[in-house]
Amino acid sequence: MHINHINPAALYDGAPFGMSQATVDPASGLVFVSGQVDWDSNYQVKHGDIEAQADSAVQNLLTVLEAANSSVDQLLQLRVYVRGELGEHMDKLVPVMARYFGAARPALTGIGVASLASPETLVEIEAVARVGAR
Repeated sequence: MHINHINPAALYDGAPFGMSQATVDPASGLVFVSGQVDWDSNYQVKHGDIEAQADSAVQNLLTVLEAANSSVDQLLQLRVYVRGELGEHMDKLVPVMARYFGAARPALTGIGVASLASPETLVEIEAVARVGAR
């Protein structure tokens, strides 16, 4: 079985962590997108607030989907991990999610967690999508 590894040059290099930004299973046409965060190429958080971090993570997700020949319309599932109590951040996250994913309406799960990739990281978004027409 062959797996395609997706690593857009515009995003940070996942190789030191032993990961790809996404993998594509050509047999099933499924795209598995690693958790996207608000990191620059030096693995540093770019924004201090959860709204801006969520927007940046979504932009990274869109970059990965495009590189995998997919799109928002092909999203099947999203998982949004939030540092702390999810309910405390819904008023800031819902508008971001609705702006990018409202028409596509993928299955979505929000999860409050104690920690993420770095102490400054407040949100991480992973996805499953299909390869397909945009």
